[in-house]
Amino acid sequence: MDSTDKFTNAFKSSPEMEKFLCDRLVDPTQPISERFRALFSLRNLKGPGPRDALIRATKDSSNLLAHEAAFALGQMQDAEAIPALEAVLNDFSLHPIAAEALGAIGLESNIPLLKNSLVSDPAQEVRETCELALERIEKLKASGSDGSSMTERSPFMSVDPAAPASSCSSVDMLREVLLGEEKGMYERYAALFALRNHGGDEAVSAIIDSLGATSALLKHEVAYVLGQLQNKAASAALSDVLRNVNEHPMVRHEAAEALGSIADDQSVGLLKEFAKDPEPIVSQSCEVALSMLEYEQLGKSFEYLFMQAPLMQV
Repeated sequence: MDSTDKFTNAFKSSPEMEKFLCDRLVDPTQPISERFRALFSLRNLKGPGPRDALIRATKDSSNLLAHEAAFALGQMQDAEAIPALEAVLNDFSLHPIAAEALGAIGLESNIPLLKNSLVSDPAQEVRETCELALERIEKLKASGSDGSSMTERSPFMSVDPAAPASSCSSVDMLREVLLGEEKGMYERYAALFALRNHGGDEAVSAIIDSLGATSALLKHEVAYVLGQLQNKAASAALSDVLRNVNEHPMVRHEAAEALGSIADDQSVGLLKEFAKDPEPIVSQSCEVALSMLEYEQLGKSFEYLFMQAPLMQV
């Protein structure tokens, strides 16, 4: 059992800690960075308390927090969250992450919900996400998997929207697919995750080049993957994305979080600059990234993810 498992089990045995985290997450008077600390802690837990708090957070006035709460519910693969995610999916004002979460949960019963949004939602990124989620569920169905086992998780411990392409594919072949605007979205995602898992310089270069894609959804995922890789070679390209005020906010926000993961001097300076961006999802992403960096620089990255006992004096 690793240290994360130990702390997760400790939380399960502490109703007081769980209540504190739930209350902190949904408290709009708290700084966004503190609410994210609670969110990151709660997504390691299971049960009605954490689930209900995350569901409440999907309706928060902060689009960033609502987005991350829906993402967390998908990563937790909690079927009890499906009705709430359906409500988010049917609300055109909210982010497309609910469709991804339904795909991550992977149940065949989610197919009608996703098909309905695929044809009715006015936002391209939502329709593309539904397309991805549907293909993921169909592939799980064909393989006889329910998507809940650890074998469905990536080497980065995430539940990805697509299974990586065949490991026998060359980097050049994967690059061609990822950059191919005529290719299907699931196929391009599969190439992206295969390149991520490869991780060599040529693979990282191909991923960086795909930040020039026309799909905002794909670019959002590319930035997320570059954050997982934490490769400094991506810093300049991600910085350009964050600086581009004409880019889709969800792409800029993911670029900000990726720069926080890379954490070189240039990235930190840029995050401080754009923590004042007029787009809330961007400024809040920078604020959260800087908060996480502060803990890491103090050698307390573990404390960022798990609230400490003194904070319970509320």
